[in-house]
Parts: sequence; C-alpha cells; structure tokens
Amino acid sequence: MRRVRYEKNGGPEVLFVEDVPEPRPGRGELLVRCEAIGVTLPSVRKVREASEPAPFGGEVAGRVVAVGPQVTGFAVGDLVTGLVFAHAYAELAVLHQSMASPVPAGATALDAVALVRSGLVGRGAYEAAHPVRGESVLVTAAASAVGALALQYAQAGGASRVVAAVSDPAKADFVRGLGADEVVRYADASWGEPVDVVLDAVGGDLLGPAVRALATGGRLVAFSSGGGSVDAFELLVRSASVIGFQMAAVARNRPETYARWRDEQWAAFRSGALRTSVHATIPLAEAARAHELIESRANRGKVVLVP
Repeated sequence: MRRVRYEKNGGPEVLFVEDVPEPRPGRGELLVRCEAIGVTLPSVRKVREASEPAPFGGEVAGRVVAVGPQVTGFAVGDLVTGLVFAHAYAELAVLHQSMASPVPAGATALDAVALVRSGLVGRGAYEAAHPVRGESVLVTAAASAVGALALQYAQAGGASRVVAAVSDPAKADFVRGLGADEVVRYADASWGEPVDVVLDAVGGDLLGPAVRALATGGRLVAFSSGGGSVDAFELLVRSASVIGFQMAAVARNRPETYARWRDEQWAAFRSGALRTSVHATIPLAEAARAHELIESRANRGKVVLVP
C-alpha cells in the first residue's frame, strides 16, 4: 500500500510517497481503507517544527476491511471515522475502536472528515467559555474547518454578535455566509468593539491582540497548537481569563459528553442546521499541495486527502 511520510523537517517539499506492506490490526483495532483523510494545521506545523520526524496522525474515514481480537461493536464493511495516531496519510490505516465512531446512513466519508473532529473541537472550545445567551463571540481562523463550525455554534447558541477574524479580506464573504456579523483582519489595528468571548485557534503572536479584544470579564479559550504567551497585565486590567481546551481530554475523561456532542452534531448536519465546508479534495500522492494550501492560509474550510 501507499503512505506519505517525511524523514527531515522542512516544508511541504520534504513529503514523499512510499510503498509499504499492509498493516494488520492488533487487539481492539480496526483496519480501515481510507476514503478521506483530514489535513490539519497541527500536522502541517509538525513537519516544520517537530524536533524529529514522526508518523502523521490525523482524522480518517473509510470502510473497515479487517478487525483485530477483542473488537466489539464494529464489523468488516462498516463505514467509520476516527482519529489515528500514526500513519493516517495512507491507503490503509489502523484505528483503535476507542477512537472510532460509525458514520450514519446517508452520510459519506467526506462528510465525516469535514464534520466530526472539526465540529467537536469547535463546539468544545465554545462550551469551554461557558457562554451566556446574548454575549458576543470572536473566532480566529474563522475560515478554517474548525472556525467555520465554531461560528455556527456561536450563532446557534444565541450570541448577540459573532465576529470572524481572518488573515485575508477575500475570506469575508465566506465567513459571513456561515453566520459572521462582522469580519476583521489580523493586521487591523483594532478588532472593533470588545467581545465577551474569543475562541482562538491560532496562538503565537495572535494571542496579544486576541486578549486585547476582550471586554471586561471576558474569556479567551486557547485551543491552538501554536503556543504563545499572554501578558498577565492585559488580563488584569480587563478582569479577563484564559481557558485552555483540548478535545482529547473530553474524549478521555467525559466519554458520555463526547458521544452526546457527536450524536447531536450529526443530527444538526442531517437537518441542515450545521453546514460543512470542503475547500479541496487532493490525491494522497499530492499531500505536499495540501500542506501548501494550509500554510498559505488560502483554504476556506476543510482540506482533504483522497487515496
């Protein structure tokens, strides 16, 4: 089978395709023939910044072609999606059953990759702020797959004003179409009237202006892999707070909440209340092009590899 790997750090140019033997599922594992593979900013950053090369993890969706010992609740032929921790950029991926979920009838693998993980992160970040109906919300990376869904959750949650922060004004129509009332650019001197909640998916140098966008008593939810630091004085003068959020902690420590959010998300998708956005589907062998799209911040919604 084919999979994508890299042996040294750098840009998209270091990715290459290799032929390797088909993996076998171990105890509690499913072997999935991937039909869609999500490309995320953390994976792109890993190639640039990791101390040493590591196999790509990521979200996949496809048909189960084999099951390992002690697997329950899944069978060959099932359409599933889930998070793979190693070698996700492949024709066949090994998915542990604890990280797998069924794709409901009528939905596709592409739907699943565009919706499940990105939507859960978007909702989880929003819920972590403990939002109150009528508050204002600002979302950074608003045109990303997660940001596009977080905007919709903020609108559905009764936000009085939803602000989308983007890198390029050309994305304004896209995010307004998803429910943003206002659009600001990262480079703007001011991000407009202060907001009660900031959902930050970027981190790094953007944390400063994100904190300064908060109203008195505001909350910033940091859920980016980009790191960064916050000026404590800026929090002090605003009586503001920063909340860290990681979806893995919810899946691990609150599995009933994770399952409820996932089921509610599929129901909202089926009813049309929640919309996904796929910017591009790109052949597995052209994974470098997918990384270039993410690095250039040109995408509007999900970038997906298709083996």
